[in-house]
Amino acid sequence: MSIWESFTLAVKNIVSSKTRTLLTMLGIIIGVAAVIVIVGLGNGLEGYITDSFSAMGTDTLTVTVMSRGSTRTLSVDDMYAIVEENSDYLDLCSPTVAMMGYVKIGAETISSTSCMGVSEDYLTIKHYDIAQGRNLQYSDIALRSKVCVIGAYLNQAYFGGNAVGQTLRVGGQTLTVIGVMEQQEDSMDEGGADDCLYLPYSTASRISGEVSSYTVTMQSEDQITASVEVLENALYQVFASDDYYTVTSMAEMLETMTDMVDILVYVLAGIAAISLVVGGIGIMNIMLVSVTERTREIGIRKSLGAKERYIMEQFVIEAATTSALGGILGIVLGDGLCVIASRVVTSVMEATLTVSPTIGAVLLAFGISVGIGVLFGYLPAKKAAALNPIDALHYD
Repeated sequence: MSIWESFTLAVKNIVSSKTRTLLTMLGIIIGVAAVIVIVGLGNGLEGYITDSFSAMGTDTLTVTVMSRGSTRTLSVDDMYAIVEENSDYLDLCSPTVAMMGYVKIGAETISSTSCMGVSEDYLTIKHYDIAQGRNLQYSDIALRSKVCVIGAYLNQAYFGGNAVGQTLRVGGQTLTVIGVMEQQEDSMDEGGADDCLYLPYSTASRISGEVSSYTVTMQSEDQITASVEVLENALYQVFASDDYYTVTSMAEMLETMTDMVDILVYVLAGIAAISLVVGGIGIMNIMLVSVTERTREIGIRKSLGAKERYIMEQFVIEAATTSALGGILGIVLGDGLCVIASRVVTSVMEATLTVSPTIGAVLLAFGISVGIGVLFGYLPAKKAAALNPIDALHYD
């Protein structure tokens, strides 16, 4: 008997017992669907995290200086000198000053707006564009000008879209709006990415204190390790200790986050795969029942000269076909659940997150389902092949 004939006979036996076969495949269907959804969710989370970090700039390094307790200090000019001396690895630099306090526009006091003192290169570093007016300039920094660039939310909510040339107050200082940034998010909300304000760091440091952090871009993301190393070495030469500064790489943070997501997905997928084993046990059980029901058929075939390997081949193929069919149904169910999950998660999180499994994950789940069918179908097949034809013919 050829493999095709064995496959055809297996399909006939499956079709003749539709309900029993469906119940047998249920564990495989659920297991494959669960693995596909979990892997798809992991891919969606990785994509969401990557997009989020890309918006913050994966080519940037953040230097935080904690010189309290040290007799040495790092001035803005010193930091610019370090970047210039290591221009093979480092590119742009912007001192940053976090502003504490409220923004006052007319009679309104706003506590949700993110205020930061930056250099003229900061918006370029963050890939922000100007929609109205102009960006901060070097002369604004040098002259400690009382000017600012604001986000699209402030422009629309408090200035009716005509903020350029208007004034507001931050930390008791009156600032003139010289520019409005392009809208960053699909919808502008209070406290969102578009609810922001940037002023010269020289002006901000006079209001809130000294510069304590810097945002530095790398010449290439392929040189992350080298860029971090040269920057840390230069800072070590200034402070003679690594206790007074930290260098954080967005790309390294992204890699750490994606590694954590991968581990979580592997664990959850492994737990979901347990149902595949349960499904395999169900297939083995039903195949043992099938062997018992078809004992006389096996005896007749063996008495007509069928070899043991043909009998074994037939039952293994039948088990593998049952499991493979369950795997296909599981893939269809998993893809459908992925579409539903994408809509539900996006609606709940109010952010775009696409649950989409990779082709490799789908093929792997299908391959495992077929492998389980072969593995758990082997014992019943061996039992069928070992039957004595005389005893089998006398079986009632």
